Amino acid sequence: MIHKDHPKIPHGRKGILVVNLGTPSGTSWKEIRHFLKEFLSEPRIVDINPILWWLILNFYILIFRPGKISKAYKRIWTKDGSPLRTTTKRQAELLDKELDMPGIDVEWALRFGGPSIADGIKSLKDKGCEQITVLPLFPQYSSSTTATVSDEVFRVLMKERWQPQVQIIPRYFDDDDYIKAIVGSLEREIERLEWTPDTIVLSYHNVPKITLDKGDPYYCQCIKTTRLIREQMKPYNIPIETVFQSRLGRKKDWFDPALDETLKKLPAEGPHKILVVCPGFSADCLETIDEIGNEGQKIFRNAGGTEFKLVHCLNTSTSHINLITKLVGKFL
Repeated sequence: MIHKDHPKIPHGRKGILVVNLGTPSGTSWKEIRHFLKEFLSEPRIVDINPILWWLILNFYILIFRPGKISKAYKRIWTKDGSPLRTTTKRQAELLDKELDMPGIDVEWALRFGGPSIADGIKSLKDKGCEQITVLPLFPQYSSSTTATVSDEVFRVLMKERWQPQVQIIPRYFDDDDYIKAIVGSLEREIERLEWTPDTIVLSYHNVPKITLDKGDPYYCQCIKTTRLIREQMKPYNIPIETVFQSRLGRKKDWFDPALDETLKKLPAEGPHKILVVCPGFSADCLETIDEIGNEGQKIFRNAGGTEFKLVHCLNTSTSHINLITKLVGKFL
């Protein structure tokens, strides 16, 4: 029997928290600097001597970098704001609609920026969710993405008197529906083109080589994703290359081949018409729209390339919503 003075607490529901990495709240120097400080202060993002990194971050990067990045964000900003934020929000809405299950609530969050993971968990708890399934929208596991989401989830829960049951979906780099969704996006793009690609370039976000030595499976999972995509694309007889983008610092510290160097050399080696797709990104963002779609295309054309097409990320496509519905459905 419940005591008459016992507070009324919602209960009996299940929650889903869809999480992407993050984006600034705006394009001003101040907003970019705030985002970079939060993002680059996370130890899993930059794994070097913390004292040395604090000096580099505060006396160089946070002074000179925001202005440059601000220009890039202004090129991709829409009337609704950051493409990453609006897409992640819409993905959560469509997931909620697709599930259409009683007793299920869906929220979304960003690891860096807002709405925060703390905001998402609080909202689900306030609705009475006693079980929360967290879906980090990173197909390939990495300490700098999936793990930092997990860290933040448990940091938030450490402060809670009552903790809901939590399940985190760690990766889906070899999931059949994921591979089919990427292949399907390539097939549709090839059918629309008035030219035939000489090469398909699969671009993944780069990470330092030392992460592999420390046990991070990210590089291996990227390579397997490429292999699985290549197997399903065999009927097209189009060469497929794996590259890594967004390298910072010394070249020798990062995985090869690098996207920018590959785009420079491809025309001299023969391929003048290419498709580029980013299997590791679940939503179009600065790294896809600007780094590849704008800057990468310039590099390729300046090197003699004639046709360049960036394939959109899975975003809110039907195949992607079906994929994430199945992923979370296994835990409900």
